[in-house]
Amino acid sequence: MASGFFALLDDIAALMDDVAVMGKVAGKKTAGILGDDLAVNAEKASGFMSSREIPVLWAITKDSFLNKLIILPLAFLLSAFIPAAVTVILILGGLYLAYEGAEKIYEYFFPHAHQEKTPELKEVTEEEALRLEKEKIKSAIVTDFILSVEIVIIALGTVTQETLLTQILVVSLIALVATVGVYGLVALIVRMDEFGARLINLNEKENSISDKIGQFLINALPKVVKGLSIIGTLALLLVSGGIFVHNIHYFHDLFHGIPSIIVEFLTGLVVGFLVLLIIKAAKNLWKKIKS
Repeated sequence: MASGFFALLDDIAALMDDVAVMGKVAGKKTAGILGDDLAVNAEKASGFMSSREIPVLWAITKDSFLNKLIILPLAFLLSAFIPAAVTVILILGGLYLAYEGAEKIYEYFFPHAHQEKTPELKEVTEEEALRLEKEKIKSAIVTDFILSVEIVIIALGTVTQETLLTQILVVSLIALVATVGVYGLVALIVRMDEFGARLINLNEKENSISDKIGQFLINALPKVVKGLSIIGTLALLLVSGGIFVHNIHYFHDLFHGIPSIIVEFLTGLVVGFLVLLIIKAAKNLWKKIKS
């Protein structure tokens, strides 16, 4: 009896060791998309009244957990019964990531034309404010669902050769860490200006150390969000390029002797702009058909 119990403990320890090792690998693979996830959610959770930022972020976080509960079982079923579908979804996700990264670069150099007329300022009722808040939360949840699919599939793609139990533990761990880590950092980011204001009001002295730190935090918030957006765009192209290079043998064998990070970035960039051109051409064709 005792020997059987210790053998069970040994098996559990070996399983946890495998989960830890594969968790590190999956964590590295999903790190890029987490950067984009962080940037997107920091933007989605900002712009509310100070008193509403944390409640809004908590609402998005709860629905993010719900998204994971929907996505994880479906991903494991595919891995168990149609493993080839995981690779197909992974490549489709790579196309989406590449397109999104290329579109952000395109929009930076060729932004949409905006109307010159300055919008009139008008008083917003409480009901209207709540409606706008719900719409923004809904948009954030949809975005989170798409990014969650990408994170889960990328993590699952790194452990497809492992046992189903190891897959479940590793991918669930990545999903949990991604949700807690991303939204925890988002909470810190969106409250930077509030914390800065508290430091400024900490004492009545002019130009004190707390005033300088507080003003720095207030001024840093928009720059941090913008910086995360840039990092997230680069990460999108790197992650998507990595998906193509490691899952399509043609790309994997095409370049030798070139640093992988350069190959992955350029691959993601080229594929992204190809997809962008196809989508823009399809939209223009559809407009002509409709007119």
